[in-house]
Amino acid sequence: MAPLFPPFDPEGKPRFAGFGRIPLRLLIPNLVTLLALCSGLTAVRMAVEDRFELALAAIVFAAILDGVDGRLARALKGTSRFGAELDSLADFVNFGCVPALVLYMWSLDQVGSIGWIAALLFAICAALRLARFNVMLDDPNRPPFAGDFFTGIPAPAGAITVLLPVYLGLLGIPHGPVTAPLTLVYTLAIGVLMISKLPAWSGKTLGKKVRRDMVLPLFVLVALFAGLLASYPWLVLSVCSVLYLAFLPLSALRYRALMAAHVAEQAAQDTPDPAV
Repeated sequence: MAPLFPPFDPEGKPRFAGFGRIPLRLLIPNLVTLLALCSGLTAVRMAVEDRFELALAAIVFAAILDGVDGRLARALKGTSRFGAELDSLADFVNFGCVPALVLYMWSLDQVGSIGWIAALLFAICAALRLARFNVMLDDPNRPPFAGDFFTGIPAPAGAITVLLPVYLGLLGIPHGPVTAPLTLVYTLAIGVLMISKLPAWSGKTLGKKVRRDMVLPLFVLVALFAGLLASYPWLVLSVCSVLYLAFLPLSALRYRALMAAHVAEQAAQDTPDPAV
């Protein structure tokens, strides 16, 4: 008789059921991912109950955990195929489906079926964005600097920025007759940015190494940001969303400059030396 719970193997390789144990370091990042998924799904319940403040807090918490689980897996040397697939599925739910549902219940429902179509398109864009990201990981022809940039804005950033109309509403900006149509257009625009080829700085290399004299100022800045986020969450999230969108053109210009330098370097290497 087959066991009720087959042995877990994060790499997906067949093994004998009675041999070997899974190191705890392989499980901790996956548990963090599952916690993020629980937080994202809880946001849907909060939105259904018209508790949008808690719904947004749950989405932000899921985004924070999403940034933690990958770094935790690399720090613990606990990366695995299982973890990568689980992370992609959790990202689609947390940053594709959940923000779309929250926006629909916030204002998109006021424009009827068109609002629902906009929510669907945003979720689909998030799915396509994640699928493309997984495929591009295996691209051997990417230039070295390409790892510092995303192709299109990432799903977590898309989820945080697309909720800007909700932040503004919670700040006290009243709903008007044009609120729902503007939210619809904005939702579609963020969805297009996710599936576009716009280079967005990833920030993955930021914080890998910190100068000794910058450790204490970094702690102060992080504590300051956490305090501001806890005290003025909607204002901080609104400002961060606007600044992120404003930074995208600068990121694209930086990528273009690096690509031009890379192409020139490749051309110089491929050109034969006339002195030889």
